[in-house]
Amino acid sequence: MKPIKVGLLGIGTVGSGTFNVLRRNQGEIQRRAGRGIEITTVADLDVARARQVVGEGVQVVADAREVIANPEIDIVIELIGGYGIAKALVMESIAAGKHVVTANKALLAVHGTEIFAAAQARGVMVAFEAAVAGGIPIIKALREGLTANSIQWVAGIINGTTNFILSEMRDKGLDFDVVLKEAQRLGYAEADPTFDIEGVDAAHKVTLMSAIAFGIPVQFDKAYVEGITKLGAADIKYAEQLGYRIKLLGITKRTPQGIELRVHPSLVPAQRLIANVEGAMNAVMVQGDAVGTTLYYGKGAGSEPTASAVIADLVDITRLHTADPLNRVPHLAFQPGALSALEVLPMSEVSTSYYLRLRVADQAGVLAKLTGLLAEAGISIDAVLQREADQVSQADENQTDVIILTHDTREGTLNAVLTQMQALPTVMAPIVRIRKEELN
Repeated sequence: MKPIKVGLLGIGTVGSGTFNVLRRNQGEIQRRAGRGIEITTVADLDVARARQVVGEGVQVVADAREVIANPEIDIVIELIGGYGIAKALVMESIAAGKHVVTANKALLAVHGTEIFAAAQARGVMVAFEAAVAGGIPIIKALREGLTANSIQWVAGIINGTTNFILSEMRDKGLDFDVVLKEAQRLGYAEADPTFDIEGVDAAHKVTLMSAIAFGIPVQFDKAYVEGITKLGAADIKYAEQLGYRIKLLGITKRTPQGIELRVHPSLVPAQRLIANVEGAMNAVMVQGDAVGTTLYYGKGAGSEPTASAVIADLVDITRLHTADPLNRVPHLAFQPGALSALEVLPMSEVSTSYYLRLRVADQAGVLAKLTGLLAEAGISIDAVLQREADQVSQADENQTDVIILTHDTREGTLNAVLTQMQALPTVMAPIVRIRKEELN
């Protein structure tokens, strides 16, 4: 059987990894796919650099539309990124009857519903294993391996940059700004790290996992997104003393009220495996009713780890290339006509437990007032601790840190109480609130 022919749009870090791994492991891949898979054309604005990567025998062009227009190309790999030209090229590839493989989590999180509908109508596949958690096959696990289960929740460390920063803050006792500069120097953080540190990248990924886990449309605009920029070394230290680690988690849960879809720093018990994922590594936990808890761990970025996922998608498409479109695995695991209209809950309606840190005047009656406000709102307290405040100036030495751990409560209820607490004259600094996830 003749090889399936592939056009590659963008040959940067992931594109070059894809080309090299595919060439290096061609024999193994062909044995698995049943036929050869060849990248025959590459489109990149830097034609000279692209030619250096691919060598002889591969056509290199500057215009991506030349690849789409080539009738011999069966699959288009989009590795350009972003929402703009990438969307146009993906939609044009689908219209031309090409299957698409992409690592573009931002594009699919925002425009996935439109893209998947177009692919369904045209009878082609859009594969995106590389869009979430790099080399970890979490999309395949959710879409196929766990298909017997009613998924209850998914929680993941799905951004390596923020996990590296939090690991360094914990290990070295440094504040966020200091560690961010070090992460940029080492190449773990971009010159503009906004999408990573503000949680946007993780939100793109958890939006896709939520759609697959629960059979709902992709709804990035309804995700709650909070990054790590306001975390201080003191809270990481206190969390450690309490038996927790702070991780930036992407979380999606099925509840009787609707679907939770959120990204934010969370206290996780130190004995959980996911709490011990350090550096730039990724991990995703999935809770299913039949299988229980499963954990997926590995490199969430990088040239060849991400290329591994891209090529896995190429093999899947090659195997199913001639199959009846109705018998292929649906893009979002559930049949297109069977997607659910379950509501994505606003953050104010989410219930979880909390870590609160209050810098207060060290005087009688303060703690009683704080706990009284929580009691009036019906918020149950798990623990209260008082710690000598770190980094307090001599002028403010009559202050102390009070740490309160709550049981589960509705976030909107807690927000109202925090407003009352912050207004007290004995509360001397902005209250720190971090959500707590037991993941059991």
